[in-house]
Amino acid sequence: MKYEENCELLEKTQLKDDILRFKVKTDKIAKDSKPGNFLEIKVSDSEVPFLRRPISIFSIDGENVEFIFQVKGKGTEILSKQKVGDKINIIGPLGNGTFDIKSYNTVALIGGGIGVYPLYEAAKQLKGKAKINTYLGYRNKELVTVEKEFKEVSDKLVVATDDGSYGEKGFAIDFLKKDEKPDIIMACGPLPMLRAVKQFAQENNIKCQVSLEERMGCGIGACLGCAVKTAASSKDAPEYWQVCKGGPVFDASTVDF
Repeated sequence: MKYEENCELLEKTQLKDDILRFKVKTDKIAKDSKPGNFLEIKVSDSEVPFLRRPISIFSIDGENVEFIFQVKGKGTEILSKQKVGDKINIIGPLGNGTFDIKSYNTVALIGGGIGVYPLYEAAKQLKGKAKINTYLGYRNKELVTVEKEFKEVSDKLVVATDDGSYGEKGFAIDFLKKDEKPDIIMACGPLPMLRAVKQFAQENNIKCQVSLEERMGCGIGACLGCAVKTAASSKDAPEYWQVCKGGPVFDASTVDF
């Protein structure tokens, strides 16, 4: 069930110059949220920007929900100026596709850039149910965030940067390929990374879930702005998923990247 609440901003942390972490108090959203759900956040009471901003849930803790976002445009810039104690209008939890939280021998979590954030709550809830190997990829040292949080919930953590300025040099998937075969891969990040993860999973017969980062204007399937092609599509008969309704987490085999 989804709710609309005016949530009090309890904590505001600047992780990087343009990346912020918010903790808000909710009466209803937190109790129904699952790993992989997202929020639609109202950023302005004026007509501009009109649309809410979709932001993935980072962490759920009792009556509190945390989310992390990067300032990329006018809407997120307005949101970044909220102060502790302010009320933020939020609709959530949204999304029907969520990460599969159950007992496994080994789970591989792989994230790229801001795509690392939707994986954290999954890692928290999988802890004790599986061995968790986490692979986080960033462009460079200046963009590395939440390493400490993932280290606390992972049995193995690899942080990689494209230029080698921090951690391992290379792409996160390079290190996933070198390790033990997991029972399931859970991934979120840029499309080239997800495409490579899907291919690796299929070649090795590994179950794989991906969280997609499309622009979800309404969050309820009305605007059709977040449609992606399904793997069953053909040139003559295209088929589409709506990320906000069918996902944002999908079985990788069902998506055409």
